[in-house]
Amino acid sequence: MSAEKNGPGIVALEEHFMHPTLADYLGPAANPPSNIRDRLYDFAGIRIEEMDAAGIDMQVLSHQSPGSQRLSDDVAIEACRSVNDALAAVIREAPDRFAGFAMIPTMLPQAAADELARSVEELGLKGAMIHGLSRGRFTDAEDFWPIYERAAALDVPIYLHPALPDKSVTASYYAPYDESHPALVKAAWGFGVETGTQAVRLILSGVFDKYPDLKIILGHLGEAIPFLLPRIDEALSRPENASSSFADVFRNNFHITTSGFFSDAALQCCLEAMGTDHILFAVDWPYVSNTDGVTWLRNCPIEDGVKSAIFSGNAKKLLRL
Repeated sequence: MSAEKNGPGIVALEEHFMHPTLADYLGPAANPPSNIRDRLYDFAGIRIEEMDAAGIDMQVLSHQSPGSQRLSDDVAIEACRSVNDALAAVIREAPDRFAGFAMIPTMLPQAAADELARSVEELGLKGAMIHGLSRGRFTDAEDFWPIYERAAALDVPIYLHPALPDKSVTASYYAPYDESHPALVKAAWGFGVETGTQAVRLILSGVFDKYPDLKIILGHLGEAIPFLLPRIDEALSRPENASSSFADVFRNNFHITTSGFFSDAALQCCLEAMGTDHILFAVDWPYVSNTDGVTWLRNCPIEDGVKSAIFSGNAKKLLRL
């Protein structure tokens, strides 16, 4: 390990796993190709080997999509409790290598808030991850706000992770190319549009006015919002829009990670749009190579102090590692 005396030297923030306590409810979605599946279900073997080979000291683990957001009410609470207990047990076996984000039953917002609190206060998890729509609904509506109220009170972030677009959106916007080019609805375009829309809706909902300490994480260098931020902010500041500064809320309340997006030009744009303190390192393992991610940032033409902040300093502060 390359850990420094004051903590891990490289922290990767969006690194996935699967566990039967949740995956058994997900059907075909929990059955990826064997080379990916073997890694997702592994904790002490190839996962650690590939972390060590790349020089990654700690992974912040999160369950693979589609997560709990498609589960029925009658199983969601127990599935989330079970997978969070299982994740905490994995972390206890190697607390210097792993931290984790909880899974919460968002369609039952009060239960989700309670499970978030249990996961943080009793299990030591560092926040929660939400995977896309909650049975077809974005989670900006006020009935979901107990989740954000509790996250702000606990001072932990909510990570908004992509999932497949709603089927009606795919039919209207992406067909027939979703068949000939399936990545279109996933990492190539659909994932970013879906998750970026969720973030925009959260800002417009007023939830950050009610809970100004709420922290949200977006992967993939902010799902394109940093690149569009001046345009969005200017348009929403026109007189017909009764809203506070979109850019200010995004810069203050959102953190972004490098997961699956290793571009010097894109990172430089994000640094100019957001500053140094709100950008964190992530790989998106096992879908992306640990070595590719670490090598890219190590060679990126930015100052060493900025690299150090992105590699681990910002994560240590945000997650209190």
